Amino acid sequence: MDAVVDISKSDTRFLRTLDRELGASDLSKCFQCGVCVASCPVREIEETFNPRRIMKLAKLGLKDIVLRSDFIWLCSMCFMCHERCPQNVRPPDVMTVLRNIAAKEGIAPPNLMKLVDVLAENGRVYPLDDFTEDERDDRGLPKVETQPDFVMKIAGAGK
Repeated sequence: MDAVVDISKSDTRFLRTLDRELGASDLSKCFQCGVCVASCPVREIEETFNPRRIMKLAKLGLKDIVLRSDFIWLCSMCFMCHERCPQNVRPPDVMTVLRNIAAKEGIAPPNLMKLVDVLAENGRVYPLDDFTEDERDDRGLPKVETQPDFVMKIAGAGK
């Protein structure tokens, strides 16, 4: 995320959307105290991850910056920030709402898109090798059928 943001690109409809979403409706209570940053284990590993900044940008209505950020996908959902938040804001729930909105708009991290491609090709995210198939056969387990069309239909990406 850039250090300077253009507030003229604020989208007030995005704020109203977040207010209606269960999990992000308490975002307006956040007064940017920084407790979420201080208790975040992801922040310990990745200095650039800052839940307070993400929530501030969301509160400012900077939809494109927030949804296109790789950082909304980094939250580990440990709820440490929520446990310590004096305003009882649930940053992991906010991150989930932001992820869901991004996904609805077709925005996803590249690794997730690779998994979708593998899922479409194999009907599962982890293809079974010959060794696994032989082990299943030796144990009397049925052969695992691959049905990518069925899986993609359930996922809403197929016919």
